Amino acid sequence: MVVNAQHIKGVPGRKTDVKDAEWIADLVRHGLVKASYIPNRDQRELREITRYRQEVIEERARELNRIQAVLEGCNVKLSSVITDISGKSGMTILKAIVSGETDPVVLSELAEGRARDKIPEMQKSLQGRISEHQQKMLKHQLGHIESLTALIMDLDADIKKKQNP
Repeated sequence: MVVNAQHIKGVPGRKTDVKDAEWIADLVRHGLVKASYIPNRDQRELREITRYRQEVIEERARELNRIQAVLEGCNVKLSSVITDISGKSGMTILKAIVSGETDPVVLSELAEGRARDKIPEMQKSLQGRISEHQQKMLKHQLGHIESLTALIMDLDADIKKKQNP
């Protein structure tokens, strides 16, 4: 029988393994402890996958924060205009920056959807100076973001399979 250790704590004082065993046997004999729930293999695997997925999502968020820090260092304030730099417009602009585009007018024209309503503000926010080093950092970080996003999608598919066998 597996039980929660907190439910079988003995009386404080002198302790020996024999006394502990007698105490636990006494509790079990009188029905004062209940067995712990042990999930089956499928449930344990699903828990493991969902916990790992959460860790990957958190790592992706940290990487996005690193990208924003690099952009701030370049005096590019993209996040002040685009609420989610990991969205379609933000990623398109970031990929253009990584490929060498620095003209704020050209970069702002890459915006899509509601972000296009903010083109004048976007042009001002993109007037920073991006060094070669910062460009390389952004390239590595974007690659990491893309691999983490692909991993999250794979984990989502695995979770769906586990939930609907």
